[in-house]
Amino acid sequence: MGVPADVDALLARARASFERREWRAAREAYGAVGSAGLAVDDLERLAVAAYLTGADEQSDAAWLRAHATALGAGDGRRAAACAFWLGWNLMFRGDMAGSTGWLARSRTLLDGSAEECPVHGWLLLVEALYGLERGDLGPALDRFEEAGAIGERCGDPDVVALSRLGRGQVLVARDDLVGGTAQLDEAMVAVIADEVTVPIAGVVYCGVLLECRKTFDARRAREWTEAVTRWCDSQPDLVPYRGQCLVHRSEVLQLDGRWDEALVEADRACEALAGHPAGGDAYYQRAELHRLRGDFAAAEAGYRDAHGRGREPQPGLALLRLAQGDIAAAGASIRRAAAEIQGDVGAIAVLASLVEIALAAGDLDAARAASGELAASAGASDIPLLAAVAGQARGAVLLAEGDPAGALGPLRGALATWQRLGAPHGAARTRMLLAAACQAVGDTDAARLELDAAQATFEALSAAPDLAAVGALARRSGRRSVPGGLTAREVDVLRRVAGGLSNHHIAVDLGVSDHTVRRHLQKFFAKLGVSSRAAATAYAVRHDLA
Repeated sequence: MGVPADVDALLARARASFERREWRAAREAYGAVGSAGLAVDDLERLAVAAYLTGADEQSDAAWLRAHATALGAGDGRRAAACAFWLGWNLMFRGDMAGSTGWLARSRTLLDGSAEECPVHGWLLLVEALYGLERGDLGPALDRFEEAGAIGERCGDPDVVALSRLGRGQVLVARDDLVGGTAQLDEAMVAVIADEVTVPIAGVVYCGVLLECRKTFDARRAREWTEAVTRWCDSQPDLVPYRGQCLVHRSEVLQLDGRWDEALVEADRACEALAGHPAGGDAYYQRAELHRLRGDFAAAEAGYRDAHGRGREPQPGLALLRLAQGDIAAAGASIRRAAAEIQGDVGAIAVLASLVEIALAAGDLDAARAASGELAASAGASDIPLLAAVAGQARGAVLLAEGDPAGALGPLRGALATWQRLGAPHGAARTRMLLAAACQAVGDTDAARLELDAAQATFEALSAAPDLAAVGALARRSGRRSVPGGLTAREVDVLRRVAGGLSNHHIAVDLGVSDHTVRRHLQKFFAKLGVSSRAAATAYAVRHDLA
């Protein structure tokens, strides 16, 4: 095929689409021309448009041709910039050999250049990132500051923003949260103010989100996520989140109670990180969402996939065993994990799970010790999420120790914090403990209110295991209700659905075939007017059948 006759019209359309941030239209128009007919400027635009619409191979090919074209024209600095972007993009996709080679090519092309340019700053940023990853915080900070100074002198806002991001990361690693978050926020302001290019906006946001996760800063993560989402909505073709960033976005959405969206992001992360070292985090996050919704078979498969990719499957797998009623296995797993886990994020999650599992096993000493560690971590910081987790754990331990009146204070505090954080699932779990404490001190009205509020949240989230737990607590508190239109066998099946059992496990439990269980499900789904296991579980809870 030859070059289209209307090349000038296609190029004009491509350039106009690029300026309007219609990335897909720009990519398609440039593609109609063919890279052989493009100058370096247009090849660079094609590379960016392809990258932003998820066509990484096309983007790499465009950068490669732009590099070769610049070299052929004797423009070493332009060729160095193209080589840098090839290396940068490969680095973020985990292709370290290719990345190292292209970054070295970029550096070689700049050697001996007397004139300073933004690429000098970019290469310093890469050095700083490697230093940060190794834990060489002092040299990393120096490199980030040098890069920022070059960015300021050369008028490159991308370099400046990434310098601020990096300085924030170093300061957070040094436990200077005030100084670090100030740098991170300033980097994000450059994104929201549209001062940086679109590819770098995604890098800054993902970096800030990762730091929020490390510091349990749920409020900041949510606020910046909402702001970036609004920014992305103006560019419908944009594929802004890639790789590990998708995992952290899923976690933010999970905390917010937007579990459907969280699962979509987790699925995308599993696909994007296939073969990447961070892939285990994606599979773990997806397994967590399946566990919370009662899809235990999918959760188990997800934890195994996570483990196969190098990700510790705890505490999720232990909590799955607890939900399945295997308290001994849950206890053995969580104790082992507590002895080995590294990193603040993982340690807090394991300690909170250890409290829950130890209480289920009647091991008050272990629960008390883990609760104490959580309280110490919360006391040493000013992080609301940690305070909520620690308060909930403390209240649960006091309740188990027979001090329901004493449990009310920490539980009320935890509930208030979960509500301020906008975390409905955490709030509803705390309400269940509050209901038990209120019931124990004789305040049945308060217990009923807390249970009803918890149940409404769990229904909205389709949190089937928690709905079953609400039903069990309601029965212990004396609530009774009679369902209508169900046979005794359908009630038996419904109870097991509400308990999180799969069709096959229900069949084994009742001594019937899988086909029989499916037939019972179809019948009582029709009788109850529901279309999902979560809705059936909600019905069971409302009628004390869970």
